[in-house]
Amino acid sequence: MRNVTLFTLVLSFVIGISATSAAEIPELEVEASSNMTFDFEQSVDGSGYFMTYRYIQLDTPYTDRQKGPMYKDYAHGSGTIDNEIVLCAQDIHTYNATGAYREAESYSCISAQEDNSMVYSPMTMSYGNGYYARNPIRYDSLLKEKTCIKNYRPVTSMHHEVEYAKAIDKEINVLAKDKYYWYEDPLYEGVGYTTMSIVEDVTDGRTHIGVLQGEPDSMNSTGLKSFSTSAWNNPMIEIDEDYIGTYHIEKNMTINVPYKHEIVESDWLTCCFGGCEDIVDKKGIECDCDDTFS
Repeated sequence: MRNVTLFTLVLSFVIGISATSAAEIPELEVEASSNMTFDFEQSVDGSGYFMTYRYIQLDTPYTDRQKGPMYKDYAHGSGTIDNEIVLCAQDIHTYNATGAYREAESYSCISAQEDNSMVYSPMTMSYGNGYYARNPIRYDSLLKEKTCIKNYRPVTSMHHEVEYAKAIDKEINVLAKDKYYWYEDPLYEGVGYTTMSIVEDVTDGRTHIGVLQGEPDSMNSTGLKSFSTSAWNNPMIEIDEDYIGTYHIEKNMTINVPYKHEIVESDWLTCCFGGCEDIVDKKGIECDCDDTFS
């Protein structure tokens, strides 16, 4: 009886220490965020020879450096130019953990608005006071301009190009955004936005407009890794247009691709509970109760 009483006192003392220690441990709270924002504004008005190149490649949200929204713009020619552009790129990530609760939200976004007017003419220019001052350089380049956006997780691509033109007067707005949300349940969901709006007049040139949209069924892997095996090679939407000559063109193109992936976990009790030897569990695996309880 004495041994039992002593054991009871010792056990009560240990439980009291454990309860006190647990009460003193604060609840885990973690809030983290990171963001990158790039703003670019430009206004150029003049004559001569010009060449511009702009390229932005963001990561897909909440992945290990996989390609996400992409923007590429290129132009060159000789003559006069009046250009204004506003460009913004954002890469935002937030993470919250309180106790057993976990939540993350992030998005990558590129938006651009451009108003560009170009008129072709040959230009002859001299430089400095040496050889090229006595031998001026002649620039004779027809106009070319290209804008391309891609959104890798929703597998969307839009492309606009004008080349060999004598005049281009264009307004273009583009948006490539991938938004992602993750919840502890676990629930993964998001949406990819891709938009291109064009209003332009082209004189004596070639205009190309293209759109590709891959299969969104395999959203977790399509378009993120190997290009040669992705759905870009077998698109479910394909637009390929060419106009040669003088045209007025207006286009509004928008593709929204929502995606959701929810993992349904099995109960902690096996299907063999209660002796159900012939039951097949949720994953289609036959139960072997001998192995389960051995």
